[in-house]
Amino acid sequence: MEPVIESALAIDRVPADFPVGVCLVTAGEYQYVAYYDARHQMTVASRTLADESWRYTKLPTFVGVDSHNYVTMTVDDDGYLHVSGNMHAVPLIYFRSAKPWEADSLERVPAMIGRDETRCTYPAFMRGPEGQLIFHYRAGGSGNGDEIYNVYDRVAKSWARLLDTPLTDGQGRMNAYMHGPLLGPDGAYHLCWVWRDDPDCATNHDLSYARSSDLRHWESVSGAPAALPLSLKTPGLIVDPIPAGGGIINGCQRLGFDAKGRAVITYHKFDAAGHTQLYAARYEKGGWRIRQLSDWAYRWDFTGTGSMHFAITLGQLAPAREGTLGITYRHVKYGEGMLLADAETLAPLGTAEVPVAYPAALMRPASPFPGLRVRWTGGSGKSPEPGIRYVLRSEALPPHNDKPLAGEQPAPSPLVLYRLRDVKE
Repeated sequence: MEPVIESALAIDRVPADFPVGVCLVTAGEYQYVAYYDARHQMTVASRTLADESWRYTKLPTFVGVDSHNYVTMTVDDDGYLHVSGNMHAVPLIYFRSAKPWEADSLERVPAMIGRDETRCTYPAFMRGPEGQLIFHYRAGGSGNGDEIYNVYDRVAKSWARLLDTPLTDGQGRMNAYMHGPLLGPDGAYHLCWVWRDDPDCATNHDLSYARSSDLRHWESVSGAPAALPLSLKTPGLIVDPIPAGGGIINGCQRLGFDAKGRAVITYHKFDAAGHTQLYAARYEKGGWRIRQLSDWAYRWDFTGTGSMHFAITLGQLAPAREGTLGITYRHVKYGEGMLLADAETLAPLGTAEVPVAYPAALMRPASPFPGLRVRWTGGSGKSPEPGIRYVLRSEALPPHNDKPLAGEQPAPSPLVLYRLRDVKE
């Protein structure tokens, strides 16, 4: 059954001529939304859950039309806000609040460590195995970048390196595009990635995987230690040796877990006939078992630079109905759906209806401007009420290689916070 809308709270208007990621954090009685306003200025809206009015904090940075430049945010254990974003191979942009819970006290922090901070992309906050706050990002550019990890000292209110070396190293010839690290049911952190040789997305290759119990010491899927930094030459990390031009693109690889807690990697590549197909890989009996799940008569032959309009997007694999695994997809030719696989053998079992995540009345754009899509953003943190979740909704055109649009532009879109109650069947 579809969720029930309990309330809708307007926040602001945001750019609709290009998509760029926003962030929602609920922490106890406080709620924060980080986004770019209609003037493209980074903004944090804040409130308590009992209050229906927002307080707005404008930060001194403006986004262009680059869809890489999402904004991300977290709240540490002492209530201080951390915000980062608007970065695509530019110097670090990072703000921290001077007072707990107060977004209007956010201040620019010019450096975390002071090294490898001149060309930053893909910022992310996460928690380590002991609950410590960790920040990671790519230092460098597409085809020549390293993955850097910092850890926060709550007492000193300062950052230090979690790792004394980059997590990955393309050795000046490539860089890794990550999904993860994700904390799995087994208590380990799981990571998968593809290597890319240069800014052209057609040069992605070699799907790879590693895991760690503490984010400091890493190993292959077989349990063999993997010395840092991880590289293409590190033994035992390649899941599927897909060559450049083989149909895999960064952003399509996804980590999921089956009912037994085993990692399953889903991705797409070309089949023997040259069509783009969905595959699932799981480590079994000393090797990666790879199964084709789709039978599509379509080839997505992508190339180019900048943020791409994906012809095929994949969700995260998870247990579906009894004895099956399911993965959602959106396909330019075959529409939206869910592919099923046998939980034990990964054999394809056909399709199923996609679970209802949002109210049907909100699934179509309200604006008549051609090509707009509905964008949903879930939040981090938990609602204090069981069965309640908060989500953000806006509308925007698909990515267009980070270049300004010619001709008529869509008007800025309403950014609305919805309070939803999930209904059990």
